[in-house]
Amino acid sequence: MTGAALAPRRTAPLGVLVGAVSSIRQSVFPAAAGAYGLREAFGNLAFVAAFALLLLVIGGVGSFLKWWRTTYVVGAEDIRLESGVLSRAARSVPYERIQDVSLEQPLLARLLGLAAVKFETGAGGKDELTLAYLPLAEGARLRELVRDRKDDAVPAVAAAAAEPAGQVLFAMSPKRLALFGLFEFSLAAVAVALGAAQQLDFLLPFDVWDWDHWREVLDVPTHRIAELGPLVQAFAALVILLAVSVIGVTTGVVRTIMRDWGFVLERTAKGFRRRRGLFNKSDVVMPAHRVQALQLRTRWLRRRFGWQGLKFVSLAQDQGSGSHAVAPFAQLDEIDPIVRAAGFALPDAATDWHRPARRAFIDRAVLSAAIPLAPAVGLAFSPEPLLAVVPLLAIPLLALRQVFLWHRARHAIDERHVYASHGWLAPRIDVASRVKLQSVEIAQGPLARRGGYATLHLGLAGGTLAFHAVPLAEARRMRDAVLDSIARLDFSQLS
Repeated sequence: MTGAALAPRRTAPLGVLVGAVSSIRQSVFPAAAGAYGLREAFGNLAFVAAFALLLLVIGGVGSFLKWWRTTYVVGAEDIRLESGVLSRAARSVPYERIQDVSLEQPLLARLLGLAAVKFETGAGGKDELTLAYLPLAEGARLRELVRDRKDDAVPAVAAAAAEPAGQVLFAMSPKRLALFGLFEFSLAAVAVALGAAQQLDFLLPFDVWDWDHWREVLDVPTHRIAELGPLVQAFAALVILLAVSVIGVTTGVVRTIMRDWGFVLERTAKGFRRRRGLFNKSDVVMPAHRVQALQLRTRWLRRRFGWQGLKFVSLAQDQGSGSHAVAPFAQLDEIDPIVRAAGFALPDAATDWHRPARRAFIDRAVLSAAIPLAPAVGLAFSPEPLLAVVPLLAIPLLALRQVFLWHRARHAIDERHVYASHGWLAPRIDVASRVKLQSVEIAQGPLARRGGYATLHLGLAGGTLAFHAVPLAEARRMRDAVLDSIARLDFSQLS
């Protein structure tokens, strides 16, 4: 490595603009509150404008100083980053600790041709390292260079080439995205509006929570509505419910399109490459041998139409989670090639499923009955003791819930995999390779010891996997089988 190659570098100067806009966006609400308070104190709108301009200047200067004082070095053994304006910090991440390198492009960075390069170590928190922002071509070149050095491949010159296009395993068209959004019902827009009204009502010239004021503004004759009878009132309630439903569906569609626009999953020589995002575009490559487990998820309604979602459990992080969505809305025949490309297999008709211990769900039903029982006892000694019956009506429902959960819970183990199926309204199947598991633990509480069942915890890098309410003898048999698989193969030599 030459001295020039080891010279400290700075990120792209245009990243100063992206950082400044980001910091201003984060402080816009506190700044608005401060400006409003100063307007009341000084009664001068020009002063408020000057105050806002001062905040812009401070944000820009802060972003510039942060950029100027941040340097990185691509060394022979590691990536080194020095940062900090007043307090300096120097970090070094060896190549062998890097699980993956991903590119992320917020809207402004994308318009400027920049990308944030994130080095995932699998530990999360401060162990992650981000270079924000580099030119997109430089970010892609750096990603390939790091991967080649990590894998002891041929380096530098070959690494400068762009990632070759691979086999497309899954993609979502705009029509598929819109359909997906219909199932992603969300009232986030309503919650945001209510939260903003709650926090920023002092900025408005009227009380947003004054219902008499709204009746006067809208000229709503409430007494006439009451005179029209319950039928009209029910119709008005139906209209409100319909309006809320439209907002929920619209919000779900918009959020889905913004997050998953252009969703493409490819199988390349480097692993699984996933690209998505309308405004904030992400480009992530997951090495195939680092896929630790699979999560097949759905919901009650979409399951009726055959729609499933597939996630990879990986050592690297994806938006704060170790689970990477690789087919968020797909049919099983579309998911199966992805599963096989990752070296896994989904359960089929030959899978030997086992039910959990029925005693465990009876114990849970008894414990859950204590929740409505406590208020029922209190109401029994109140002036209206008959009201004690109301919370007791929840006991059969809680018991019925445990029946459904027991009916949906299953587990299985074969020569290569372990399977866990659970969930009623949101069914889920977890699939893990036996040789990639890290540890096995059998846990029993007081009720489990008396009932002869246990929870089998399987150590999984990047996630968790547990079999609940397994009969004790069966839990021990599964533990021995998994430990035998772990002992036969050195996990560090998996390819």
